[in-house]
Amino acid sequence: MSISFRKLAKISLVLVYLVIVAGAVVRMTGSGMGCPDWPKCFGYYIPPTEEETLLWGADREFEKGQVIIKDEGLLVANRDFTSTTSFDIANWSAYTKHDYALFNVWHTWIEYINRLLGALAGLATFLLALLSLKYWKTQKRVVLFSWIVVFGMGFQAWLGATVVYSVLEPVKITLHMVMALVIVALLIYLVHITKTKNTSTQIPNLKALLFGALCLTLIQIVLGTQVRQFVDEQIDLVGENAKNLWLQDPSIQFYIHRSLSILVFVVNGYIWWFFRKMQVNLFYVNWIIALIGLEVLTGISMYYIDFPFGTQPAHLVLASILFGFQFGLVLNVLSSKTPVKTY
Repeated sequence: MSISFRKLAKISLVLVYLVIVAGAVVRMTGSGMGCPDWPKCFGYYIPPTEEETLLWGADREFEKGQVIIKDEGLLVANRDFTSTTSFDIANWSAYTKHDYALFNVWHTWIEYINRLLGALAGLATFLLALLSLKYWKTQKRVVLFSWIVVFGMGFQAWLGATVVYSVLEPVKITLHMVMALVIVALLIYLVHITKTKNTSTQIPNLKALLFGALCLTLIQIVLGTQVRQFVDEQIDLVGENAKNLWLQDPSIQFYIHRSLSILVFVVNGYIWWFFRKMQVNLFYVNWIIALIGLEVLTGISMYYIDFPFGTQPAHLVLASILFGFQFGLVLNVLSSKTPVKTY
């Protein structure tokens, strides 16, 4: 049963990462308000593909909760009814969460797919929590952390709703991203503690440095979301086609973010050298260095080559994967019992 639980935990982890990828695509395409309500999308479980569906029309059947766009605002049906030849405001209530009332089919379906992946990840983690109950007598912490993941996914869903209702408020977007990384860490921890064999490594006097490197990555991710918000604001000012102006006069967060990237490279480079010197398996640290290299390349591309297509979501996704590898390495070192081998 341990193998089945670990497999489901790994599947859940992959699904959470897919949600992060989808979220990055949502931000790249500006689709965050593609579904202006939550958990439905324009009042539908499956959103429309044409704007005509969201416009009032005579002799149409409307269901309670269905959303239409009228006079540059959103209206919500109060009940099930069939419209007559004239519009009756008594059948409708104004949507009060926000005043965003635009429909773009691509934005809507990109955001909808993001939500579907989130629901699938939530279902996987719930099944994982149910499966964890078999550990109650032997490893209660497996059960505890499995259910913490479920509640974390619920909190993440609520955060997603508040992001929509706030019309993409920067602080809430950042918190949403950080919570995703917390869930990633919890799932990696569950995979780690249900190993059948401990093949970790103990490396004296390096645990604090590994933890520091992990914290640096987390700080960089938070700063990166703030830089991204600055870029979004510039896009609103100069337009989507003026990419050369998006970082013409960047905020202080950008300079801190760029400077810290040097420290991230140096710290992790030293960790790689230390592992190599001790002749320890370099699986984790090789991946970490490779991911940092890709992070640097995408960062340079955005600044000097004016944001080539896909570099923004790639930069964020690579950072979240880097965080996962670093957290896994920290867990292996902290739980180590032998000074010779790792995996």
